[in-house]
Amino acid sequence: MPFANFKVIEKTLTPKQKEEIVTRTTELYVEIYGEQARGNTMVLVEEVADGGWGIGGNVLTLAMLGAATPTDTSDA
Repeated sequence: MPFANFKVIEKTLTPKQKEEIVTRTTELYVEIYGEQARGNTMVLVEEVADGGWGIGGNVLTLAMLGAATPTDTSDA
């Protein structure tokens, strides 16, 4: 079973953007492995708390990166 795991900072993607990650990743696996992969491809988008990740031993935050969050991250 093809499996992809995306870890992103919480509240930086809208539900529509998460759906696009799942859809496009699935399509990529289908392109590589063939249509039989579609029904078995698992894509997980995990949200990590701001400040809950780092690079090179340094904890990073959205404020440090100057990143803006989407205006609507609700699932509705």
